[in-house]
Amino acid sequence: MIFFVVWLLLGYALGSIPFGLLLTWAAGLGDIRAIGSGSIGATNVLRTGSKKLAAGTLLLDALKGAVAVLLAGWLAVHLSELNQFAGLWAGLGAVLGHLFPVWLDFRGGKGAATGLGVLIAAAWPVGLLAAAVWIGIAWATRLSSVATLTAVALAPVFAAFLAGPQVAWLALAGAVLIWIRHHANISRLIAGTEPQIGRTG
Repeated sequence: MIFFVVWLLLGYALGSIPFGLLLTWAAGLGDIRAIGSGSIGATNVLRTGSKKLAAGTLLLDALKGAVAVLLAGWLAVHLSELNQFAGLWAGLGAVLGHLFPVWLDFRGGKGAATGLGVLIAAAWPVGLLAAAVWIGIAWATRLSSVATLTAVALAPVFAAFLAGPQVAWLALAGAVLIWIRHHANISRLIAGTEPQIGRTG
């Protein structure tokens, strides 16, 4: 059972890599945390005006979540630690790392891309359905937070029907964490001041 801590820490280490911050720094745009929502995720990177950097952040944030799941699963087999849940623990760790990176005083991104990457690697039909919900809601509302909150709320339901209880519990845990991280967005939504995708604020 002690191995679950190893998988959590492995996932956390991967998830805590702040790609949005690193890409914007490398591009000479300064600290992404100083603009918009202060998040290091793709939606806030888009507020710099660079669609390429935002797309790169989205891809890399999703990739680190997927890699955490797949790498832990591979290591569990090759270390003879045949824990079928290794990838799920690492996936949860990746979401925690992205949301609360120790290197950035525990202030990271909002979790949409990393959570999506975890779901796709853990159970791709669930991940694709969640992505479809995000795209549809984002297109209709132009609000990334609404799209994310809706997609992650539905993900455990999708998982329960398509992937089994273990993935459903992972999706539920991720949804709770992501909703917590969106507390400021929820307050702005209630007040009617939440900025649309691509706009500052």
